[in-house]
Amino acid sequence: MRTLAEWLELQDSVHPQSIDLGLERVARVAQALELRGVPYRVITVGGTNGKGSTVAHLDALLRALGLRTGAFTSPHLLRYNERIRVDGEEASDAELMAAFERIEAARAATTLTFFEYNTLAALLVFAARRIEVAVLEVGLGGRLDATNLIDADVAVLASVGMDHRDYLGEDLQSIGREKAGIFRAGRPAVLGSLQMPQSVFAAIGALGAHAVIAERDFNWQVAGNGRWSYQGRQAFEDLAPPALAGMIQYRNAATAIAALEALSLPQQLRPRLISEALEKTSLPGRFQILPGPVEWILDVAHNEPAARVLAQHLAERRRAVRTFAVTGILRDKDAAGIGRALAPCVDQWILCTLSGARGSSARELAERMAGPIGSHAEQVSSVEAGCARARAKARAGDRVIVFGSFLVIGSALRWLQL
Repeated sequence: MRTLAEWLELQDSVHPQSIDLGLERVARVAQALELRGVPYRVITVGGTNGKGSTVAHLDALLRALGLRTGAFTSPHLLRYNERIRVDGEEASDAELMAAFERIEAARAATTLTFFEYNTLAALLVFAARRIEVAVLEVGLGGRLDATNLIDADVAVLASVGMDHRDYLGEDLQSIGREKAGIFRAGRPAVLGSLQMPQSVFAAIGALGAHAVIAERDFNWQVAGNGRWSYQGRQAFEDLAPPALAGMIQYRNAATAIAALEALSLPQQLRPRLISEALEKTSLPGRFQILPGPVEWILDVAHNEPAARVLAQHLAERRRAVRTFAVTGILRDKDAAGIGRALAPCVDQWILCTLSGARGSSARELAERMAGPIGSHAEQVSSVEAGCARARAKARAGDRVIVFGSFLVIGSALRWLQL
């Protein structure tokens, strides 16, 4: 019998490409597994940024309502099991291996990508655990993503920005069109921002989906003490601030509430329930703050829109004496754009080598970022070495920000022993 590690190694090798967008292969295996129709409600969450936080808020709110939830997210930071959760708890190795056995038996000669295995395993675990509501995070794009096998009762699009251009298109209209592929005719399409490409609104109109749009159909106001109010189908006053840091989390929390209203559950949201759920929500690596004489902030921030949000969050906090940036950025990401967004916030840069097929050496990264950050960045052999270097250089009152990818944050969390 294979171990979980051996299963994951196998899944990395079955399909010749790590990313191969399309539903034909995975749908064939899902049909063999009798997974095309599900007996629970589904909320699918897509977007360039903000989808992970929105999923976390949704899962916490649904569980606060007393519902048995399944949450599927990707990628993971420390353990594969993080990707599949039931009632907030990671799926066990035994559950995952049982799911993989079934997938392997059902796929026959059909090849699957690593993410397609992930998606099918999540659906099998959710079925076995008899969940009531699933929250599915889109992996890449939307229309051709494996999560789009399942018709969402409510689809959420948190944001649209420039990322994954090799797969989704070279402009925002093309990217928006791909991400809008998760919407369904006659069902709610919740938008986390009014600032969306026209292609998103065109897709909603063509389908006859029911648009629920931030700053038009729902809104929120934040008071000086951080408490806030929500106005949508219902109004909720004096809500506790989200536990996730940064002003953007009020938008993500409001989007989650709007999605739950659109789902039309018999259970009733109430201010105290919302506050308790938001205060318990956690999501490592999304503006995760580690206080101390030297403040550490960990944020995935792997594209230019996310880097701009990170810069905004840093500006909202107290000013540090010096800010050190520890980063590694994958070869297919816009390193120069990320550098431009964060250069005004950073005093000293520490560039890290990332291994793997999409990885980049510190020297290559220095060349890609030379325009916005200059030529004096320090280069190190790994994220761990970068964190160690920052700790050695930082003094009380300084700040260390670690960002650039899930690989970077996972390595940093292990090094920090969190």
